[in-house]
Amino acid sequence: MAEWLTCVQNDLFDLGADLCVPETEPSKDDTAAPPPKPPLRVTAEQVVQLEQWIDEANARLKPLTSFVLPAGTLAAAQLHMARTVCRRVEVNVLQLAEFENINSQVHVYLNRLSDLLFVLARVANADGTKDVL
Repeated sequence: MAEWLTCVQNDLFDLGADLCVPETEPSKDDTAAPPPKPPLRVTAEQVVQLEQWIDEANARLKPLTSFVLPAGTLAAAQLHMARTVCRRVEVNVLQLAEFENINSQVHVYLNRLSDLLFVLARVANADGTKDVL
């Protein structure tokens, strides 16, 4: 889990860089030289990686039959808090997209990240056996 979260931290720096440089449509009148290095963008491959981790972690868990409260072990509670923050960022990015051209993979990445954080919180609760339903 720690290795995965380290990768997520790196991805989040990419995501921040992606949001700092909104996508632009090429203009016929644009005489500016292209940037020397293309801006960082969240990629579909990063999303696929999250989905693979979700599947791997979910394989350890029994299917849910009830809602799970954001509680349990300290690690689970912290992962639930991170998921809440991630959802808030997802909503803010959707609001930003009303005014700026946003890489569509940013929204998909945040959505899948919040799902991963939820599944990891269940894993941190002794593979879901200590979930608070």
